[in-house]
Amino acid sequence: MRPLIQRLGWLTRSLNTLAAAAVMGMMLLTCADILMRLMRRPITGTYETVGFMGALCVSLALAQTSVDKGHIAVDFLVQRLSQGTQRIVEIVNSLICAGFFALVARQCARYAAELKASGEVSMTLQTPIYPVVYGLSAGCAVLSLVLAARVMDTLGEMRNQ
Repeated sequence: MRPLIQRLGWLTRSLNTLAAAAVMGMMLLTCADILMRLMRRPITGTYETVGFMGALCVSLALAQTSVDKGHIAVDFLVQRLSQGTQRIVEIVNSLICAGFFALVARQCARYAAELKASGEVSMTLQTPIYPVVYGLSAGCAVLSLVLAARVMDTLGEMRNQ
């Protein structure tokens, strides 16, 4: 049976593709704004749009970065422990992080619902903010799933040894 994290691969890769599209959008919008400023016609709302895309980029890339184990890890102490103890440390760490990001996802979803109900919009473009916050919630929720899958995979490895 394939590890659970690999089964989530299609979802994490899809979100990572959206994050890459956000980076591309930020780059294109910023370049276009610079060119338009040279002609004394800046693009209205560039700053807030780039901010929204930046937040989405980070959030949507979290899960794939976790799958790739691309986060910075200070594990010089953990490396000195036995293999079994290292797995226990990974399980505890992943459980704590999964719980934390599940909580963040829930709170972001609640906040997005409040923003939608209140009709909150951005200052310059007057666009609704809640879709961005729902995007943040989705990114955190998928990261939580990846971390929970890592716990299950590590427990499976321990059981098979």
